[in-house]
Amino acid sequence: MSTANSGSSLTLDRGLALLQTVADAEGQACSVSELAERIGVSRAAVYRLLGPLVERGLVWRDGTKVRLGVGLLRLADRVLPQLREAATPILRALAEDVGATAHLSIADGDTVQAVAVVEPSWTSYHVGYRIGSQHPITKGAAGKAITLRQDDPEWVVTVGELQPGAFGVAAPVRKVMGLRASIGVVSLHHLDADEIGPRVVASAAELARVLR
Repeated sequence: MSTANSGSSLTLDRGLALLQTVADAEGQACSVSELAERIGVSRAAVYRLLGPLVERGLVWRDGTKVRLGVGLLRLADRVLPQLREAATPILRALAEDVGATAHLSIADGDTVQAVAVVEPSWTSYHVGYRIGSQHPITKGAAGKAITLRQDDPEWVVTVGELQPGAFGVAAPVRKVMGLRASIGVVSLHHLDADEIGPRVVASAAELARVLR
């Protein structure tokens, strides 16, 4: 391999390592200094690597702070059918087990969108949750779960934040590069969080394993 090709491969590898590091922060902004330390390069090298990633919208930079960019969502649009296909069996099992509507939601900046929904087949009635519905990331279990940090509780419980009387339990889908998502259930019946929470966490972990 030529020296030029070796240099290009190294730059690509470092760029991908940088993108992976930003993704692993799970919604929290990384500083340029943190990125330099984690991928083992200088701050100046980080700024050079950020240039093409910012231009393509794959990362967003405000001064020295870096987050994932909405360009990843444009790429995600190409894989949403595959994402739904992977999530649907997991959501179906969760919905049938819990007796509540199960959903996969992804974050787009400060907004959360439902991208896959499965309703239980055996309940008398259940919450209708339309694919494509959106709400602020700061409201509802689905959004709040996405913002959880590693040392936070494993799941989120909300009551009546998006629909009066509705109970929601959700957990983040962790460590899937470029994906800020959660799996959750919503019901008009009271949900026992101690019982339902671990099931939702297990479903989110199962989807993460499928996607990695």
